[in-house]
Amino acid sequence: MSFMADLKRNKVNKFNINCLELAFQQARINLGSTKTNPSVGCVVEKNGSIISTGTTSINGRPHAEHKALNQKKNFKDCTLYVTLEPCNHFGNTPPCVNSIIKKKIKKVFYSIEDFDLRTKGKSANILKKNKIIVKKNILKSKGNDFYKSHKLRNKKKLPLIDAKLAISKDFFTINKKNKWITNEVSRLRGQYYRSTYDCLLSTSYSINKDNSLLNCRIKGLEDKSPDIVIIDRFLKIKRNLKIFKSNLNRKIKIFTISKNKKKISFFRKKKIEVVLLEKMDTSDDYLKIFKILSKKYTRVLVESGLTYLNFLIKSKLIDNLYIFKSSQNLKKYGYNNDTISPIKKIKLKSKIPVYLYGDSLFKIKLK
Repeated sequence: MSFMADLKRNKVNKFNINCLELAFQQARINLGSTKTNPSVGCVVEKNGSIISTGTTSINGRPHAEHKALNQKKNFKDCTLYVTLEPCNHFGNTPPCVNSIIKKKIKKVFYSIEDFDLRTKGKSANILKKNKIIVKKNILKSKGNDFYKSHKLRNKKKLPLIDAKLAISKDFFTINKKNKWITNEVSRLRGQYYRSTYDCLLSTSYSINKDNSLLNCRIKGLEDKSPDIVIIDRFLKIKRNLKIFKSNLNRKIKIFTISKNKKKISFFRKKKIEVVLLEKMDTSDDYLKIFKILSKKYTRVLVESGLTYLNFLIKSKLIDNLYIFKSSQNLKKYGYNNDTISPIKKIKLKSKIPVYLYGDSLFKIKLK
């Protein structure tokens, strides 16, 4: 829905939209760090001024509305903007609608209804019964996109599965002369994206080859490096990699069909979880892996070579693909270890408007 259509349909003004946009900025702060709870942003306005903000806490609690309202301020007759329908059920904490009512908020604006059936569609009636004005479905398209992971987990028991890939201008994914395809600014942007996911998935082939920490090395975001999942059918992962020696506070999980007791014992002693599966061949086998991951993770970022990425694309398991495209041709120094045809077939239209010093960034919705 367009900006103007949103204004007309919901009878809201530009100021209301801007406040909700600010709430989405708040929600982005802990995106990927709130465990199975969605990351929500909240803004409280009074007489044209923002007097309080809140973001869902790391690990999911307290909620954004509770944090915004849990201050020694007079919230009577204020307007509250929140990116997702406030919760109305008792969980580990009291419902956010209770705090809103108690603080005598006058109006509540939110983007979309919650996908959690315990809350979905119920909050508006509760608030209206307490004489609070409610406006919903504002920036609905943005809300649906932002909370796609929350929707998938509640409706399909799956996490959001995104992938990223770096390619040269002439569509090569490996630089035989230099380690990198794209420039430093693009790589920093890629590390920022890592910080917005709770799980990074790669293959033993890629990790053995690169010996990367697969972390976020942006100052201030180091603690938001995601947990690691390794796809390793025959348990070929090397034991002396940097990723196993780092002291970062994150978990590592390996999926395999190997019954190499000695190697399994080695990793388990290092507190690395090894998950034994009967098969890792078909799309359904990997769908099962992602369903296992959904019990703990909501946002999975795939960083792998072409072979595994092509398989996931063909299996229709990828939701969004981020492509970092260099401005340089690699020519004779370029190489691909698998066919690039599936990537070439994708039309690079949805360019993200960020300045990457000549490189380009595209987000392609595959599902």
